[in-house]
Amino acid sequence: MKKIEAIIRKSKFEEVKDALHQIEVNFFSYWDVTGVGNEKQGHVYRGVSYSTTDIQRRYLSIVVSDPFLEIAVDAVLKSAFTGSVGDGKIFVSNVEETYRIRTKEKGIEAVK
Repeated sequence: MKKIEAIIRKSKFEEVKDALHQIEVNFFSYWDVTGVGNEKQGHVYRGVSYSTTDIQRRYLSIVVSDPFLEIAVDAVLKSAFTGSVGDGKIFVSNVEETYRIRTKEKGIEAVK
């Protein structure tokens, strides 16, 4: 199993959620987070300068089976993309084991 951690724009969350549901990823966790990005310049909008050093984002945690990894990552990549600085990051790591507390199922059955 693999864990996908994605940090995306809050404005793209609904699109990402819909894309994940379309590929039948119906369970994942998410948090509102603030981070510091690479861009050091502020942006000016209607004469007001906005700092881009503290960025409001949404953090998603998704666990999928190994064969489903590329499909899920591709869904996030396509739906979170704007082409502008600050679109986000995706990290993939191995999951050793998972358990469903209610039924005591383990392995991939626990995340279905």
